[in-house]
Amino acid sequence: MRENGPLTALEAVTWPRLLVSRWPWRSLVYLVSTLPLGLVAAALTLVPVVVLVTRWDAGTLEVSTALVLVVLELLLVVGLGPWFAPALARSERRRLRWVDGRPVPERPRPVDDVSATTDPMPSRYADPATWREVAWLLVLATAAPAAAVAALTFGLLVGLYAVSPLVLLAQRPGDQPVALGFWSVSTVAETVPFAIAGIVLLPVVGYVWTLVAGGAAEAARRLLVGAESEIRAELVEVSRSRARLADAFDAERRRIERDLHDGAQQRLVSLTLQLGLARLDVPPDSRAGQSLATAHDQAKELMTELRELIHGIQPQVLTDLGLPAALAELADRSPVPVEVDAELDSRPEPRVEYTVYFVVSEALANVAKHVGAAGTVRVTVRRASRAGTVTVEVSDDGPGGADPARGSGLAGLADRVAVMGGTMFLSSPPGGPTTLRAELPCGPEGAL
Repeated sequence: MRENGPLTALEAVTWPRLLVSRWPWRSLVYLVSTLPLGLVAAALTLVPVVVLVTRWDAGTLEVSTALVLVVLELLLVVGLGPWFAPALARSERRRLRWVDGRPVPERPRPVDDVSATTDPMPSRYADPATWREVAWLLVLATAAPAAAVAALTFGLLVGLYAVSPLVLLAQRPGDQPVALGFWSVSTVAETVPFAIAGIVLLPVVGYVWTLVAGGAAEAARRLLVGAESEIRAELVEVSRSRARLADAFDAERRRIERDLHDGAQQRLVSLTLQLGLARLDVPPDSRAGQSLATAHDQAKELMTELRELIHGIQPQVLTDLGLPAALAELADRSPVPVEVDAELDSRPEPRVEYTVYFVVSEALANVAKHVGAAGTVRVTVRRASRAGTVTVEVSDDGPGGADPARGSGLAGLADRVAVMGGTMFLSSPPGGPTTLRAELPCGPEGAL
C-alpha cells in the first residue's frame, strides 16, 4: 500500500478511508462491465454445455448427441479459444485499470514476429500466455459474472431494504405487496426491520463490491499478466531507478567539479600568488624567507594535485572539445604507448561520453599496472547512429589472464557500463592479447 493510498482494490479493502474514496464506485464499474463481457465469453464457449444440460434435464439426450456436444465444446475451447481469447484479454487488461493501479504490460503477440507471420498457428498454440488467456476466458464465462451478479444483487437488495418504506408510501391503496427478496411486505410498519437492516448494511456494500472486484481483478492479473511479466516490469523499474541514480551521481560529480574549480582552486591560486609576492619582500636567506619559500612550493604542489583531482572528476577538455580530444589527452598522459582511433559521426550525450572516458581511463590504468611501459595499447571508438550505439575497444599486447574476480577493477567497469544499459565483453587468454569491448546505447547530443 502506498503512503497516499492503496494501489489495488484488494489493498483498499483494509483501508480506513475506503467508503469515502473512489474505490467502491470504480469497483462497481468493473463489476457492471463484467456482465456483458461474461455474456460474450459464455456465448463463445458454453453454448454446447448449455444445450447439453438442457437436453439432460429434459430427458431427451441421446448418447450420440452428448458425444457431439462434448466434441463441439472441446473444439470451441481448444481449437477456437486461442483465436478469440486474445481480444477479450486485451479488453480485460484495459478494464484492470479501474481497480488496479499497477502497470499492466501488453503481452507481445507471437504472430507479430517476422518468423511467425508465415505460419502463425504453431506459434499461437505453443505460446503459454495464449492458454492463460483461454483459461481466463473460461473464468470470464463462469465464475466472474456469477460473482459480479452476486455482489450487485447484494447491493441492490440492501438499497431496496433501505428505501422500502418510501416504496410502500408511494403505492396506492389496494396495490400488490412489495417483494423484498424472499419476503413481501404490504404495510409501512412491516418495512421497518428491513429499512434498519438496509441502513446498517449500506457501508458493507462498498466493502463487498471492492472485495469481489479486487479478487476478480487479481485472478485476471495472475492469468493475463503472468509472473514473468511482473518480474520483467520490476526489472524495468530497477533499471530505471539505477539510471536515475547514475544521473544524480553525474550531476553531483559535475557540481563538485564546478565548486572545486570556481572556489577552492581560485582561492589556492590567489594564495600562491600572495606567497610568491611575499617572498620578494623577504630576504631569501632569512628564516622567514625560507619558510615562505617552503609554503610557496607546497602551495604550488597542492594546486597541481587539486588540478589533477578536478581533471579526474570531470576533464574540462571532455566538456569543451569532446571525446576524441579527451582520449588523445588521456593517451598523452599514460605511461604506456597508446594509439587512439576515435571516429564519431556526431557527439553522444554527455553521460555516454563520460562513461566511455571512464572505461578507457580505467583500462589504461590496469594496463599500466599489470603490463608496464613495455606494452602497447590501441583504443578504438566508433559510433553507429543507425544502431544507436557507441562501441569502445581497448586492446593491449600484454600477457593476458585478466580476471574480474581478482579485483582488477573490471567488475566495477562492467557495473558502470550496465548502469548505462550497455554490455561489456572481455577476452584475455593466457599469453595475451587482452581485448576489452563495451557497447553503450546512446542518442543525439543532449538527449536524455
